[in-house]
Amino acid sequence: MQQQYDYIIAGAGCAGLSLLHRMMMHPFFNQKKILLVDKDAKNINDKTWCFWEKQNGLFESIVHHRWQQIDFYSNHFSARYDLAPYQYKMIRSNDFYAAVLDKAKSFSNIEIVYDEIKTISNKEIYAAITTSSNIYYSNYLFNSIIFNNWKQEALNQKDVHVLLQHFKGWLIETETEVLDERIATFMDFRISQEKGTAFMYVLPVAKNRALIEYTLFSENMLNDNEYNNALNHYINDQLKINEYKLLHTESGVIPMTNYAFSKGEGRIINIGAAGGQTKGSSGYTFQSIQKHSAKIIEALVKDKNPLQLSSVFDKRFLLYDGILLHVLKHKKMSGDALFAQLFKSNAPQAVFKFLDNETNIKEELKIMNSVSLRAFLPATFKQLMRRL
Repeated sequence: MQQQYDYIIAGAGCAGLSLLHRMMMHPFFNQKKILLVDKDAKNINDKTWCFWEKQNGLFESIVHHRWQQIDFYSNHFSARYDLAPYQYKMIRSNDFYAAVLDKAKSFSNIEIVYDEIKTISNKEIYAAITTSSNIYYSNYLFNSIIFNNWKQEALNQKDVHVLLQHFKGWLIETETEVLDERIATFMDFRISQEKGTAFMYVLPVAKNRALIEYTLFSENMLNDNEYNNALNHYINDQLKINEYKLLHTESGVIPMTNYAFSKGEGRIINIGAAGGQTKGSSGYTFQSIQKHSAKIIEALVKDKNPLQLSSVFDKRFLLYDGILLHVLKHKKMSGDALFAQLFKSNAPQAVFKFLDNETNIKEELKIMNSVSLRAFLPATFKQLMRRL
């Protein structure tokens, strides 16, 4: 096996495969030697990605379900919203993995190695990746693996906040058709907030089948029975479903932090969560990865450095994330009340645009003016002082 490549992609998750997919779409890369490395074959449904989008996206053919309406519930405010021009979409990871990896098999210039990645290194004219059994070299290395102890580094920094978005989901099937597959419950805060900011997603994919997910923002995870009890209680008491079959379970942990993940350096370009593509205040990553991948492809095709650094002006979104995380971590305002104010005073389209980092200053001021100034002004001051 040759050891020298034009590009190496470390990690076959969402970020790595999104980048590979775009490479396969562009003729510029047909003669480039590309290596994809991951420790495991991607052949199980270990994740579900949900995101909002206006037009048909790059992975439209594998969208498992989509919703034109969402419900928001809390003890403070509840409403149903039409999302047009957005749709809320779901992609299952096994469909995603299969679509990209099956396509890659037809490209003779792409090699896939399943091996544990030990280290990556950066030299002036090349990057290197060391696995359990080999060393590979490339012009550029696109890395989606977090090697450093980012959490400890974050905790050592002043006014850098670390919360965990942790969740467990059940895909259930009911005996009768009791669900409306046209409407997703985007957030339901009508559950105990004792363990942290907590809410339920209800994502019906058929009249008798739905993914129900218990999600929390907190510093510590729960034990497995606590997730299970919360899910079962919600299904029985809130959804009034007593008889159902459990088809599939999934769980995960996403960092919620204003810690500045490295974008990369030299010949190493960090992608996905490792490159700071996870939205610190919400945990959403999928669409951010797509935008980042598109920019990398554009740079490579133009023979430019693919390292994408944020402008000083764009870094304001990291400031906003830090402000919200400060409010939640220090309990200046309960999460359910905060999101209730946000959705009561703004259309979901405006909230989505803000969470996508696509708003202008005027739109951002309107969003910020819709939540409690008493809670947010001190947090804003602290985050601004941190940057001085």
